[in-house]
Amino acid sequence: MIVASYNVHRCLGRDRREDVDRIGAVIRELGADVVGLQEVGATQLSRLASCTRLHAVHGPLLHLGDGAVGNAIFSPQPPGAVRFIDLRIGRREARGAIDADIEVGGQPVRVVVTHLGLLGNERRRQMLLLRDALRSRTPGVPLVILADLNEWFAGARTLRSLLDLGGGSVRSFPSSWPTLPLDHVLVHPRHLLGEVRAHASPLARVASDHLPVCGRLSALG
Repeated sequence: MIVASYNVHRCLGRDRREDVDRIGAVIRELGADVVGLQEVGATQLSRLASCTRLHAVHGPLLHLGDGAVGNAIFSPQPPGAVRFIDLRIGRREARGAIDADIEVGGQPVRVVVTHLGLLGNERRRQMLLLRDALRSRTPGVPLVILADLNEWFAGARTLRSLLDLGGGSVRSFPSSWPTLPLDHVLVHPRHLLGEVRAHASPLARVASDHLPVCGRLSALG
């Protein structure tokens, strides 16, 4: 199973052009079974679903001049259940997570997609909220977190420790010359996660300011 995390930056490329079809083409390049998007517009979702032939679930959070922007999950079929985790901290920019039960090739998977805040203290509190929300798990069902952690120091290490997750850091931002590991694929049980890599195709380097990050999961057993 291949999963991917991708901050699409409202489908605005490095050329400052909004191109939903271009983001859809990058998603098709990934060949992923499940894709978690951050910073995707609610009005862009149906077009992306059509481009990728995947089912889309959206969790709008920010209301900008051109509409609602938030997280989304793209999967082969509709999730069995969808939950939304509130990660708002005080008066800071609204943040949250989509928490969905998905079946891929007969394997149930719990997938969480999120985009954490800009301040260090804010992110630490959001990680604790995620820990509390995800503490209860179903035996035999992997947990996959697809996230832009907005953190290039210890953020992924902290979240892995809090939730006993496997994962590795790869540089994904900025897409033109990636130096910061902001985007992550994190998995429990940790032994299920194999290769993690940034997808740096010519199209991906211009379609958004982030590169997609892909992870390969082995079967349970």
